[in-house]
Amino acid sequence: MSSWSPETGEVLEASGWMPGRKVGTDHWRSMFEAAGLAMHDAAEVFLQEFGGLTVNVSGPGISCARTPFELDPELAWGEDDRFAEWGELIGHRLFPLGELDHGRFFLAIDEVGVIYLVETWVASFGPMPQAMENLVLGVAPRRIDGDELAGQAF
Repeated sequence: MSSWSPETGEVLEASGWMPGRKVGTDHWRSMFEAAGLAMHDAAEVFLQEFGGLTVNVSGPGISCARTPFELDPELAWGEDDRFAEWGELIGHRLFPLGELDHGRFFLAIDEVGVIYLVETWVASFGPMPQAMENLVLGVAPRRIDGDELAGQAF
């Protein structure tokens, strides 16, 4: 998943990421499956590589401020209904990834590797690996409005 700019690579490496990084996901899998959210393959692959990282970025970005994010699904514990409901509305299975902007927003991934901002609304950072580039460099996610809901591809 590492086809991004040198700057993004440097930020991720400073956050503890390295090529070939692999962490266990069983804890997150069992935690959320008990709440009715099954971990799909895209979530497992993403969390094996990036789970547990805290990315401390700030300052001006490309189209929005660079905002810190933490990739720990446990931070979204208790919000399973939010992910299930938004997933149903957009026609994708969302699995929590963590928080953006110190808990102001949640992050999720769908079964095809698209990363979402989830709040009382939803927006897409795009598919991996571009989504990681967008998060690190401060590219605003594209808000998904009512006309796009009900299972259309994003």
